[in-house]
Amino acid sequence: MIIKHCDWLIWTPILIAWFFDFLFWKKAPGISFPILVIVTLVAGGFLAIREGIRPAKLSWLLVIPALFFSIMTIFREEPFTTFINYMLTVVSLTILAFTYTGGRWWNYAISDYVLIFFRFLLSLFTKPAGLLTRKEKLTDVTEESNPSEIPSKNRSTEWAILRGILLTLPVILLLSALLAAADPIFNESFKNLLSLFRIESLGEYLFRGFYILILAYLLAGAYLHAIHSSSDVKLIGVDTPGMPRFLGWIEGIIMLLGIDLLFAIFVGIQFKYFFGGQANIHLDGFTYAEYARRGFGELVAVAAITLLIMQVLNSVIKKEAGKESGSFTALSVVMVLLVTIILVSAFQRLQLYESAYGFSRLRTYTHIFIVWIGILLVIAAVLAIAGRSRLFALAFFLACFGFGVTLNVVNVDGLIARLNIRQAEAEVDLDIPYLMSLSEDAIPELRDQFFNPHIPQSKRNIVGGVLACKSSLRSTADKTSDLPWQSYTWSREQGNRILDELEPELAKYEILDVESTGGLIELNGKTIHCYDYGRD
Repeated sequence: MIIKHCDWLIWTPILIAWFFDFLFWKKAPGISFPILVIVTLVAGGFLAIREGIRPAKLSWLLVIPALFFSIMTIFREEPFTTFINYMLTVVSLTILAFTYTGGRWWNYAISDYVLIFFRFLLSLFTKPAGLLTRKEKLTDVTEESNPSEIPSKNRSTEWAILRGILLTLPVILLLSALLAAADPIFNESFKNLLSLFRIESLGEYLFRGFYILILAYLLAGAYLHAIHSSSDVKLIGVDTPGMPRFLGWIEGIIMLLGIDLLFAIFVGIQFKYFFGGQANIHLDGFTYAEYARRGFGELVAVAAITLLIMQVLNSVIKKEAGKESGSFTALSVVMVLLVTIILVSAFQRLQLYESAYGFSRLRTYTHIFIVWIGILLVIAAVLAIAGRSRLFALAFFLACFGFGVTLNVVNVDGLIARLNIRQAEAEVDLDIPYLMSLSEDAIPELRDQFFNPHIPQSKRNIVGGVLACKSSLRSTADKTSDLPWQSYTWSREQGNRILDELEPELAKYEILDVESTGGLIELNGKTIHCYDYGRD
């Protein structure tokens, strides 16, 4: 590995790590995250160009989800959606780093991702050390120069200067302290000088400096791997022999038959209850709500485990061309069809539960997740039929990206507010504390429902009270105008602007005991605490 510009690969990560500290230290995340992602991408591209490296064409596709999910952190405040945005951004950047010049990420199997990810982790910790220890290869070179013949005088001088500064500083501090003790005038001047540097925060500065260097070290490893080690990828089962298949065809068929039989029995019971009417459930001693409340999480887990079983069996079973391979594929497709019906059952149970108790974040996540895991199951069946099961990893990541996009598009908190208030139109009680617990993402929807003439006035009063509580809870420090620019989010600004516009309408809702209790409000004869939180 010949590096042409060592200095750039040392100082660029340090500057980005310092920029990370500038953006995030003691500041709420906001626009700072997409800015950091853009700077990291631009810096990586610049370093690659300096080294004479060009990325693979398909690698640039990974920039799209990285930018999308990072930018969406500005527009969504709901916690889980924000977490997914962060995670999918990091995943996109990581895949980009270890496939930057190879560009074969679309053809990776799960085993390829596991192996290459561990290689990438190894690069993070080992490659930056080479910038300092392997000077004969990692020196600045020119096209007409032989790297082995270039002196390292300039680099030695730079490090000598740095070492001299580090050795001199403690001596200067010690002597200054002694001189300050000997002369009161010098002591005052010395104190004034130290106050400029806030010496009482020395521990904080040391900690920040330490994590900046650690972050820079890891970032340098990521850049080095992307530029110099992301092209020599040999795919398992394509360029190199895959894992030896050790499970016999008969054992695999028996396992699939057993799972299919179990699922068929379960599906038969589901048809009896969900297509036979509520009477069947009552006869067996369950109320409809009790039956609906139980098990949709477990059913989703069954679907996820089934996907894992399919991929493992497909990798370890010894299959011959002909009827053996066809039997395995047919049983796998039957299993997918049965699990799809199980997912429909889980979806119905969730709808029943929501019709009785309203929507919450966890139920909304599960609703969306069921849809995407169902799509992934269908794709897995198609890939099994086509004999292209190694593309399951690509399908998995696309489904994850689809799940993240859906969370952002539907606006989880806004959707919960709208659907719960719609249920209130049918005289179902509103969960007022839960509405109060929703993030700023819900405020535009609450505003729209507050002015919705089709909602009973009693329900509109509840929505107005929720908005009044949210307005009263905004301390000066929470307002967008008083936050540092790094913490700016469109969702927070939009919510504050709407609440400011509604102040005349919300003035009739009196908030009591703000200082002692955080705020109490009377809504339809009930006293509600503004800090109450709903359930998940």
